[in-house]
Amino acid sequence: MNKMCLTFKSRIENEAFARTSAIAFLMPLNPSVDEVMEIKTIVAEAVTNAIIHGYEGSREGIVKLEIGYEVNSLVTIIVTDKGCGINDIDQCLQPLYTSKSELERSGMGMTIMDTFSDSFDVISTPKEGTTVVIQKQLHKSADNA
Repeated sequence: MNKMCLTFKSRIENEAFARTSAIAFLMPLNPSVDEVMEIKTIVAEAVTNAIIHGYEGSREGIVKLEIGYEVNSLVTIIVTDKGCGINDIDQCLQPLYTSKSELERSGMGMTIMDTFSDSFDVISTPKEGTTVVIQKQLHKSADNA
């Protein structure tokens, strides 16, 4: 497995850097345009959630992005924060649910990540932080979809 780990401050301007770094790391797998767009969206949503919800806008938290891939093009994306955590994961996973309606958030981030992934898991402890673990198989064919 090839892996990379990127840590950065919880500043919204770092989301684009994380997204671009993720795609650059995965380029040896020759992802399709659709796969690139889906991975960029997954990383953007996960990192944005860590910044806005995990650290509640604090610019001094640390977000950790880990990406790995297997020879068979199975990509694993892990985004971790040590922020406020999630009190009710089931509620958080409901489409259109947002804890930040005052920020005009759509409440679709978790749903989008789940839709674009083959495996999606949220591990969280209130007051300790959240980890989102996503797996996506690249180069699916009708035979192995």
